[in-house]
Amino acid sequence: MAKIDDVARLAGVSKGTVSNVFSQKRPTSEKVTDKVLEASRELNYVPNHIARSLVTKKTMAIGLTIPHGNFFFNTFHNQFINGVILEASHYGYRVLLDMVPVEKVKTPSLASYPIDGAIVLGPTEEDERINLLHLNQIPFVTIGKIFNANVKDASTVNNDNFQIIRDICSYLIDKGHRSMMFLNANELMTVAIERREAFIEVLTNHQIDLQEHMIHYKPALTSSKYMNYGYDETVHVLSELKERVTAIIADDDRTAFSVMNAIKDLGLSVPEDLSLFVICGDLSMMHKATPSLTGMDLQSSELGVHSVRLLMHKLGILDGDFPEHMIISSKIIEGDSCSSL
Repeated sequence: MAKIDDVARLAGVSKGTVSNVFSQKRPTSEKVTDKVLEASRELNYVPNHIARSLVTKKTMAIGLTIPHGNFFFNTFHNQFINGVILEASHYGYRVLLDMVPVEKVKTPSLASYPIDGAIVLGPTEEDERINLLHLNQIPFVTIGKIFNANVKDASTVNNDNFQIIRDICSYLIDKGHRSMMFLNANELMTVAIERREAFIEVLTNHQIDLQEHMIHYKPALTSSKYMNYGYDETVHVLSELKERVTAIIADDDRTAFSVMNAIKDLGLSVPEDLSLFVICGDLSMMHKATPSLTGMDLQSSELGVHSVRLLMHKLGILDGDFPEHMIISSKIIEGDSCSSL
């Protein structure tokens, strides 16, 4: 089996140069890189990740922890994970995708994984994953605000959830909508807490009374109602409670499609009878829907990229000034699902 010395000898470079080509820790010229890769192919050399870890005292792996239930990833997850994996590869890091069943998050296994750091997606109040990482002194970055009493000044990458809700509500109010229904994320998630506060703030500023039917929360990941979130709520409010609603804000595209099915079954239509806005959706699918959906581009891939960069900074791989809390911009993408009253 070929070793790094053999590759270095055949390519006419040092072992350090060969190591740099594969780890990408330091830049090498295109000519030198080509020589090293050609030599490695000729010798069938594969970098020994374990040996490299023993030398550097690092695992060269980061963890990406995502609680899950009985569902497939949506487009947000896919784009986010893609951003994380591609960016991590630039620094020679692998990504250990930690699919923690939501009911087993409190197990101590996360902190014992062979990782140098971690990225935590979808933090909740007093998130046990965050407590474990903090307790075991494993560097981490969260996608979303942290509400853990014992964890202070942790690094985060996030959208400006307050501004997102302000922008959405202002967009709808400018079209004459004051009777809005908000299908929020799960109430334990920190993003849902921020969005709720922002929604209430907007209603107060526009002298709109908050009523019980206006805010709903996504069921738990393990709930049988999770996949149909949006359908029952829409039918209940419009048909059973007979409340007047002119616009619905949906947490994601799955929820939005459930809402559209409910509206259709009630003999109504979008946007003639109700306007529909999606916070987190698949932009390509949203424009293929009928009508095309108006939504918010959260730049999920950029969330992944910047979370890796911030973590690399915490691991000492990237130099320079990095803010502890990074905000990724978002913008409204207009479709045909929102109309003026």
